Amino acid sequence: MSVDVSNKVTLVTGANRGIGKAIVESFIEHGAKKVYLAVRNPESTTALAEKYGDKVVTLQADVSDKASIDALAASAADVQIVVNNAGVLEAADPLSEHVEEAFNRELNVNTFGLIRMAQAFTPILEANRDGAFVQLNSVASIKSFSAFATYSASKAASYSITQALRELLLPKGIHVLSVHPGPIATDMADSAGLQEMAEPTTLVSEGIVSALKAAQFHLFPDTMAKQFEEAYKHYAESFVEADLMEA
Repeated sequence: MSVDVSNKVTLVTGANRGIGKAIVESFIEHGAKKVYLAVRNPESTTALAEKYGDKVVTLQADVSDKASIDALAASAADVQIVVNNAGVLEAADPLSEHVEEAFNRELNVNTFGLIRMAQAFTPILEANRDGAFVQLNSVASIKSFSAFATYSASKAASYSITQALRELLLPKGIHVLSVHPGPIATDMADSAGLQEMAEPTTLVSEGIVSALKAAQFHLFPDTMAKQFEEAYKHYAESFVEADLMEA
């Protein structure tokens, strides 16, 4: 189903910087009525609040904490589009001494955080109608990178959950979009040493607006991501997006 962000009430987790901040700006530029800025530190959205005034509302939220997400949902009961952008990356390969600690943190935020957001907001999106749930996954959800193996695994899990959500939410009138960026110019890319390959955040934010309107399930927004898309497209169409129960 096609979803236009114009005149919609929206919510973005991790909205204070990087891709999240770009999504906020793109949504407002495309006519969103209001954007909830869901962040761990409310003071981090001061610049956005000064720029956009009553178009934005800051709410404290931590996707690693179920009680926090339940409180967030209670404060944003009018929302129509939810973007779960918040995520963490720990550089850990399977032989690292801190691999379990890193993987546990990434699973808690990247995977269980998605589940918490979906559980809290699905009833709201269903009640408000014609909405969407957008999940920021990664090209690393499709291919593991040894230096970031635990991050890749957590994103592979979140991608799998996103596929299940598509099946569950579509009958409720909620469109699901899975976003798979490659290296994007963010603090996360800097920490991973990917600065030279990183592309603008607006490729993701503007891509989300277009993909929602086009009723797409997958979005591969940047140069590296599009290379993945080219190789993955046939499998995605034949298996991931197909209704195999009808085959």
